[in-house]
Amino acid sequence: MMNDGALIPNNATDGKRAPDFKLPCDTGEFFILSEFLKKTTLKHPLVLYFYPKDMTSGCTQEAWDFQEALLHNNDITLVGISKDSITSHQKFKAKYNLTFPLLSDKTGEVCEKYGVWVEKSMYGRKYFGIERSTFVIDAKGVILKSWRKVSIKNHVHEVLAFLCLAPTLTKNTMAIDSH
Repeated sequence: MMNDGALIPNNATDGKRAPDFKLPCDTGEFFILSEFLKKTTLKHPLVLYFYPKDMTSGCTQEAWDFQEALLHNNDITLVGISKDSITSHQKFKAKYNLTFPLLSDKTGEVCEKYGVWVEKSMYGRKYFGIERSTFVIDAKGVILKSWRKVSIKNHVHEVLAFLCLAPTLTKNTMAIDSH
């Protein structure tokens, strides 16, 4: 059930165990964080990012930037989450040739667990929505690093730098500013 104004404690903080979840994936299967971590031998931690909405300019740019990073760093395991439907995710992936899984949190339960369902304001109007956020989770399920209120420009570079992969990016990466 979605929060309609009451503050929810942030259960996803650096150094703490990432809240487990089970969400439908654009592939038609379910993604269960704890099961994924048990079955997978990660060379690098999982990058889990929350974004507001498929097909919007900012979310598309962020997906492209992550996609470009994946092309140059095959060791990255990336998963995106929004409240969009599976059908919307499938259209988004097809339109932009995205290769990483997108999960649907229709109820917002996972967004609340990660503290990314927040009050926002635009043009004086207050509303609730997903705060663009990224979490790096190790194989034991511990959050190594989180970014909240993410600014798209250079964000993927920051994540890669944290993972010590930034030097492997090309100058053609879409959102990385060479200045």
